[in-house]
Amino acid sequence: MACRGRRPEHGGPPELFYDENEARKYVRNSRMIDIQTRMAERALELLGLPEGQPSFLLDVGCGSGLSGDYLSEEGHYWVGIDISPAMLDTALDRDTEGDLLLGDMGQGIPFKPGSFDGCISISAVQWLCNANKKSDNPAKRLYCFFSSLYSILARGARAVLQLYPENSEQLELITTQATKAGFTGGVVVDYPNSAKAKKFYLCLFSGPSSFLPKGLSDQKDGVEDKESTFTKERVPYKVARRGVVKKSREWVLEKKERRRRQGKEVRPDTQYTGRKRKPRF
Repeated sequence: MACRGRRPEHGGPPELFYDENEARKYVRNSRMIDIQTRMAERALELLGLPEGQPSFLLDVGCGSGLSGDYLSEEGHYWVGIDISPAMLDTALDRDTEGDLLLGDMGQGIPFKPGSFDGCISISAVQWLCNANKKSDNPAKRLYCFFSSLYSILARGARAVLQLYPENSEQLELITTQATKAGFTGGVVVDYPNSAKAKKFYLCLFSGPSSFLPKGLSDQKDGVEDKESTFTKERVPYKVARRGVVKKSREWVLEKKERRRRQGKEVRPDTQYTGRKRKPRF
């Protein structure tokens, strides 16, 4: 979990940050356990797996095995990979049912093609956006991760990665590398108007584009839930905007949609969006 006033990624590489003291928090802190379990539940829901059918899943950044425990409770089999020896030792002490692997996801996921029916990850992917060594290149490490993930998923399988992007540029970096690796999909944002409950889920499809799930929201009916999509298709900017009058409602809606695709904060569309306002005296 994030430190107050400072992001964990700024405190050093994950294998050092998640030491024995930090690992113990994921066993003794009931709040952490509850948050991790609820995010794992939401990630599994977004995977859209067949009901009543056990699946073989990958948990990237499995840590102490909290999310894996939920997968086991739901009847699924899983393998977890994590870069922290202390977190994996804690998972072993807890007798988690999944198989565990020590590894750096930025160097790729070492499994045979088509091995898994799906993948979840809780609070891990944003770590790849930081260079802890001179040789680290965030874009290359992200591409290495996503390309290997694309390979090991069965055709048509999904990956749901919960993450805490530091800013819109970081989110764009992540989604761009996922697209280059072959994924389609988008970002689902739960509770976009809540400072504490807001959660980002990167939903990736390894086959044909599927319907992107709706984000959860406390808002009343009539207000759109927030999600942004991305595909491998590109439309030339001039062609896409041909015939659109600047400052018109269509122009404003297109601009807002473009900013949503970039992962930026955009107010919901309403009947007043793009309305011409009377001049002030």
